Amino acid sequence: MTLEPTPVSAALAGAFSAVAWPWLWPYFDGQSTSGSLGFMICTLLVLALPAHAFVLGFGWKRPTGPRAVDTALLLRIGMWLAAATVTAVLAAIYRAQ
Repeated sequence: MTLEPTPVSAALAGAFSAVAWPWLWPYFDGQSTSGSLGFMICTLLVLALPAHAFVLGFGWKRPTGPRAVDTALLLRIGMWLAAATVTAVLAAIYRAQ
């Protein structure tokens, strides 16, 4: 199975993380759970795996030149961060009402 990351998939991954993480956070609030195995597994599943799969992808492509910048990767990272930020702001506005 090949998974080609796109700006849309990166934005969806950011929105998913922004919605899921605050929902899970109350379960791990406190000193005794901050380094627990459940906390680490949830962090990997909710933040790291979607970011890696839908922003970075699982394949590695060599840039064309020695000083080439992967602009597509930078675009996907920006989309992931922007979608997560917009989703978090909208959720905060919704909760405030």
